[in-house]
Amino acid sequence: MKSSRTLNDNRQRVIEVGRKIISRKGFSAVGLNEILTTAGIPKGSFYYYFASKEAFGTQMLEDYFARYLETMEALLSSVPDATQAMMNYWHSWTATDDGPTPKGYQCLAVKLGAEVSDLSEPMRLALEQGTTRIVQRLAGQLERMAAENSFVPPPEGCLVFAGALYQLWLGASLMGKMTGSLSPLASAMPLTKRLLQL
Repeated sequence: MKSSRTLNDNRQRVIEVGRKIISRKGFSAVGLNEILTTAGIPKGSFYYYFASKEAFGTQMLEDYFARYLETMEALLSSVPDATQAMMNYWHSWTATDDGPTPKGYQCLAVKLGAEVSDLSEPMRLALEQGTTRIVQRLAGQLERMAAENSFVPPPEGCLVFAGALYQLWLGASLMGKMTGSLSPLASAMPLTKRLLQL
């Protein structure tokens, strides 16, 4: 009988390995055996950890957004100046780790949004809830910028404006993946600066 800690550790390992594979291949193209083999988890034991592939996908997205929001919070809190912190966040979309692919192109909201929204209502809701939390955090940063007198909120308010900015970058990331080009993100940056009155 597996201990509770072992079950949780193995579940988290499956989530992390699955996210890496799915971020390259998509959700439907990846089989459970590929994830389990890569994770070093015995085949056939998947249902110890998840009720279904859909349940796995939902938990993977929830875990992804939780980690994303932690990283986002660190970026937006990294410097005292609210405007600089906001620009650090947008610059992070164009950053790369150890390859040519910008982080914005690795976003699971970009990768899976269209694919799974039609396949799974729980996964669609996980995407919606995760992106809503991102927009809410961006709105909070805009309010902080306004308090520092570096931004004048538009009539529609910070939340609507934050949603439009996030949609701009999601769209640019999607176009970048479609064209195999960095230019959509490059174009998004000066437009973002103009929208932020910089």
